[in-house]
Amino acid sequence: MNRLAHHLPARIGACWIALLVLVALAGPAIRPDATPNANDQVLERALLAPGSEWTSADGGTQTHWLGTDRYGRDVLSRLMAGSAISLGVGFTAVLISLFIGILLGAWAGYRGGRVDAVISWFIQVVWTLPTLLMVLAITMAFGKGLWQVFLAIGLTMWVDVARVVRGQFFALREMEFIQAAQAFGFSDLRVMLRHMLPNATGPITVIAAANFAAAILIESGLSFLGYGAQIPIPSWGNIIQEHYHLITGSHAWLAIAPGVLIISVVLAFTFIGDGLRQTQPN
Repeated sequence: MNRLAHHLPARIGACWIALLVLVALAGPAIRPDATPNANDQVLERALLAPGSEWTSADGGTQTHWLGTDRYGRDVLSRLMAGSAISLGVGFTAVLISLFIGILLGAWAGYRGGRVDAVISWFIQVVWTLPTLLMVLAITMAFGKGLWQVFLAIGLTMWVDVARVVRGQFFALREMEFIQAAQAFGFSDLRVMLRHMLPNATGPITVIAAANFAAAILIESGLSFLGYGAQIPIPSWGNIIQEHYHLITGSHAWLAIAPGVLIISVVLAFTFIGDGLRQTQPN
């Protein structure tokens, strides 16, 4: 990680992600619209331009830095609330994918033989299926909603983790220190967790960063199609879906702003993953 600090794009990406995490954790406390889901609708202030000020009936004045949508909701607040959904989906999906991928990949690489053949066959079968198609099938089977999205994305992103872990464990099991641990009579679980897994964390971390970016993209796509976060819960994907028809008009910022956020987060994780890969010891 010390060497990663000297990788400028990765450092910029990490700072941007850290800022979004703070925004997500702070929640309504720092949003201009502190209502649940930032869903305060005032039709009289609909489609205000960025930077517009609105004076309420009680004389209070509020500045809408990114304007308002067609329902009079503060766009900045909606985007800030949506950061919690996107980062939450990414974090949960990565945890699920790491758990399943490390479990299957480690067992296949360590045991080899018939166990490796069976698990590798299963990995190849899942790997050949389109990720988005699998996610849509799972969400259609379990219904629409956030937890279904968390589960669906996590269950489709473990394959890359499993393949990397399998390869690492397959090479590590031939090392002398692993054979020495086995000679001392240590259990398979102890050998894998205490002696092999720490030596495979580098590639796993790179894959996790890439999966985080992919999970955010998939969640945004699902929300755009109506299978992800359901209105009024704000997601960058469903915010785009509500306003994409305005992209060629004078209110194009309503669709562009969440799109820019999605791109920036994906690039941030890409920079972090690239930095981790370049700083891995040879």
